Amino acid sequence: MKIKLQHVHYMPNQLKPNVLYVSEEFGTAAHLCVCGCGTKIRTPLGPTEWQLKETKSGPSLYPSIGNWQQACQSHYWIKRGEIIWSEKWTQEQINIGRHYEQARRRRYYAPTEQRDDRAPLSFWDCLKNIFKSK
Repeated sequence: MKIKLQHVHYMPNQLKPNVLYVSEEFGTAAHLCVCGCGTKIRTPLGPTEWQLKETKSGPSLYPSIGNWQQACQSHYWIKRGEIIWSEKWTQEQINIGRHYEQARRRRYYAPTEQRDDRAPLSFWDCLKNIFKSK
């Protein structure tokens, strides 16, 4: 399955399947869940959110899209316009992923005098820290 990129200023009311809509002005992307359930998926773009890369083959979004709050629970990547399905996460994996996202945001937005300018924690470092604290 391929997904194509369409730049927009405002998101359309009706999204078309297999189209990744991107509004650079508002720092957001949206598409219909690729499982076919029809759910609108919104992904904020920014240094602590999703990253968009445009290639000749098609768009890439990083990190993966995990629709944990939706009934379908779909989990996939968009890489060079291709949909790459990933494994469904357990609730524990979802919680760890959310904890990692929050830690990354806190580090990024910390006041300059408190910011640790070393490379951000990897997912695995964050996971180790969670289990160390238990």
